[in-house]
Amino acid sequence: MTVWFRETLHPHYAQGLSVDALIYDSKTEHQRLQVFENGTFGRVLTLDGVVQTTAGDNFIYHEMMTHVPILAHGAARRVLIIGGGDGGMAREVLRHKSVEHVTMVEIDAGVVEFSREYLPMLSQGAFDDPRLNLVIADGADFMRGTTDRFDVIIVDSTDPIGPGEVLFTDTFYGHAKRALTEDGILVTQNGVPFLQGEELANTLRAFKALFADWGCYMATVPTYAGGPMAFGWGTDGPARAVTVEELQARFAAAGIVTDYYTPGVHKGAFALPAYVERLLP
Repeated sequence: MTVWFRETLHPHYAQGLSVDALIYDSKTEHQRLQVFENGTFGRVLTLDGVVQTTAGDNFIYHEMMTHVPILAHGAARRVLIIGGGDGGMAREVLRHKSVEHVTMVEIDAGVVEFSREYLPMLSQGAFDDPRLNLVIADGADFMRGTTDRFDVIIVDSTDPIGPGEVLFTDTFYGHAKRALTEDGILVTQNGVPFLQGEELANTLRAFKALFADWGCYMATVPTYAGGPMAFGWGTDGPARAVTVEELQARFAAAGIVTDYYTPGVHKGAFALPAYVERLLP
């Protein structure tokens, strides 16, 4: 008899994944962690009953949240990751040899320890890279107090419930803007607009007030069900205007091998369907 994991994040809609083998099930100080094996997606990490990442399709999410801002910027040396305890975001950032320093702020040390043991295919050694400074702290508190400046800030948050809720506030975005360098770029995880349109609209309302260039781009991640997901984008620099030819040159110089990201996908990701455009303030 097949056992099913049922995610009910959205009202009136659910997704199911077969639990072919339960690997881990425990509660940390902040949340319940589960890992199970699935025949299509490999190892699946869930927090409080919501799919966070899988071995099979995480590359889409992580590549689009890292390579888009880093290659658009063109000279990113210092990167801040808020969240990302599984190590996948750090993995992709650190593929860029031009990045000199990465600060990663994760609220739950248990997620990091657990991911190193049970999901090493996500971090692929990123936690051992000397360029990575791992800080166990509340992301909102860190952002409020930091005096450091970053070329790219990536907010790899959970959905705006529980520990991740404070990472979707106007105050948090204002502190993030202050922590950017002159042409720095802020990108955020903003869910699936078809089912979570208000989440994206609220973030972009704040970005419109903060940044000269604001908006979002999109990618389809199979286990973030309900349509393509949106990534918030905010900067006062010219990064969005970079040509596909320049992106191709930067991509080639970086020497990175990807499974989803291409310079063409990068440019096309900013073309929004009409229902998403109508969410823009």
